[in-house]
Amino acid sequence: MLELGRNCWRIERADRFALIVDAEDYFRLIKDALLHAQRTVYLIGWDFDTRIGFEPEKTIEGPNQLGAFLRWLDENRPAVEVFILKWDLGALLALGRGTTPLTVLNWLTSDRIHFRLDGAHPRGAAQHHKIAVIDDVLAFCGGIDMTSDRWDTRNHVDHDARRKRPNGRAYEPWHDATAAVDGDAARALGTLARMRWELATGDQLQPPPRIAPYWPDGLKPTFTNVNVAIARTAPLHEGTEPVREIEALYLDAIAAAGRTIYCESQYFASRRIAEAMATRLRQGDGPEILIINPESADGFLEAVAMDSARARLLKLVAEADRHNRFRMYTPVTSRRRPIYVHAKILIVDDRFLKVGSSNLNNRSMGFDTECDLAIDSLSDPATASECRQLIVMVRDDLLAEHLGTDASVVRDAVRAQGSVIAGIESLITNDVKSLVPYRPRELNAVESQLAENDLLDPEGPPSLLRRGVARLRRRSVFR
Repeated sequence: MLELGRNCWRIERADRFALIVDAEDYFRLIKDALLHAQRTVYLIGWDFDTRIGFEPEKTIEGPNQLGAFLRWLDENRPAVEVFILKWDLGALLALGRGTTPLTVLNWLTSDRIHFRLDGAHPRGAAQHHKIAVIDDVLAFCGGIDMTSDRWDTRNHVDHDARRKRPNGRAYEPWHDATAAVDGDAARALGTLARMRWELATGDQLQPPPRIAPYWPDGLKPTFTNVNVAIARTAPLHEGTEPVREIEALYLDAIAAAGRTIYCESQYFASRRIAEAMATRLRQGDGPEILIINPESADGFLEAVAMDSARARLLKLVAEADRHNRFRMYTPVTSRRRPIYVHAKILIVDDRFLKVGSSNLNNRSMGFDTECDLAIDSLSDPATASECRQLIVMVRDDLLAEHLGTDASVVRDAVRAQGSVIAGIESLITNDVKSLVPYRPRELNAVESQLAENDLLDPEGPPSLLRRGVARLRRRSVFR
């Protein structure tokens, strides 16, 4: 399935690959990794909030807040340089964050903390990476931003007092995922981070010297000695060529599916992806397709745009679902409060696993800057059998989290029912947190107009945005 230059940028070996689900573990692990840095740290992200805490109850050395910790790291690790690259439009969000701008100004007095804003993208696009690289020996890449509203446990309890913003206000349960890799895969992500830094700042960074391998204590690898593909999205911008590796990889994975496509995504708004799924659903021997989505997108404008597009594409998929093989579920707590889904995971059969920053929307396919990691079990015949078993275990573990049960229970239910969908539906209960079928609501006039264009979810250059606004104004939608 993997093809260099078309659906991935690099294929590199990782001695260890770990899927990290939800930010409780990730925030603790990233702090531990930063403490072990010897020369360089790259933090390339959509957003960083310097006020967030790594742990609700501090257990690891150094200050618990991100901003204070990085300053402490600067003072206590004089050999370490930290390079922080943040999406430039995201910086506007920081203006209302109390001490965040002051913390950044404080960093600027250091010779070893380098903070830059990334504006190397078309107007309206986002630098959407969530990448951290330590000494080119350990790297994290996925969907978890180091910002507020992200920390949660895998239990996603209704009222967790630890789930609060830096200002003390509570937020709703949040499901997310990222991955950790070492070896050549981590080194390649270090190269990607330096390439992005140069594109955004014009400064060329040199790779760090070779350093002994490091892996966080307590992080059990999901896979060992595995090939990892790195796939990207990058828009056309000031002479740089566009990159659509992630979209190609999605389409290839959907086409290759035999029995099951399992997907967790913040959105369902890419027409190309929906059409590819519809093609498989029309086939008599096509796969079951399961999508885990939030009840609604986060924020008013996103909800209007993304939920409207989702409703439109679900109609397309429903018309193609001649064999009743498509389901979209929303996770809920034991008291039926929605759990927000921010994870970006694709699992196909027992063959393919992908995790990263890309969503199932147009922006992630061609307009924003994204990075995903993928494993195809068939890329290495020597480890294929073990890899296939582990991919199924990952899927069952994710479903177990959503269904409030154990992975072994999910595995037994799927085997007994002979179908992942039937297995899930045999386990849905009102007594614990669970999955509920997503039911699209009827669109109002504004939402119907937005569903028919790409105003807030463009694939390409800003001219599309201007034309979309003009069309809506002519139709009096905003009057």
